Amino acid sequence: MRVQPGAGYLRSQSRAKLIQETLREVRERFEARIVHYSIQGNHLHLIAEAEDAHALARAMQGLATRLARRLNRLNHRTGGVFADRYHARALATPREVAHAVRYVLNNYRHHAHEPLPRTWRDPLATRTDMPLSAPTVWLLRIGWRLRFAKATRPDLEDP
Repeated sequence: MRVQPGAGYLRSQSRAKLIQETLREVRERFEARIVHYSIQGNHLHLIAEAEDAHALARAMQGLATRLARRLNRLNHRTGGVFADRYHARALATPREVAHAVRYVLNNYRHHAHEPLPRTWRDPLATRTDMPLSAPTVWLLRIGWRLRFAKATRPDLEDP
């Protein structure tokens, strides 16, 4: 979800705190669950699970509305906050989910203007062991982890 230029830098302390509070409030509303997130300078990355495309659309619309109102209030402005509609991609395999989780949680490394230590964890992103909302589908609970465990332990089997 990309914001318009007037919305400000999302990783600033006040905006990031507001976004994190809003994400915690809506993490399991509108028939969808936000499992992982990452706050970047001008956009958000989310990994969510929903019953269907309609439920996901409602959840993203509700989240965008709440965030827009709160960011506008914080910035003493009115008008649109998000530059365009969110981009969604359905993930169907353990490999796709594993790559998406790694991409989202490590995305700030890509945007950082300096090398970050290997052990550095983004404070404005969830952690793999601490999702925002507990995943309910097999791919997000177990499947994506098996993808990488098999590479080091071939004795592991899918359930």
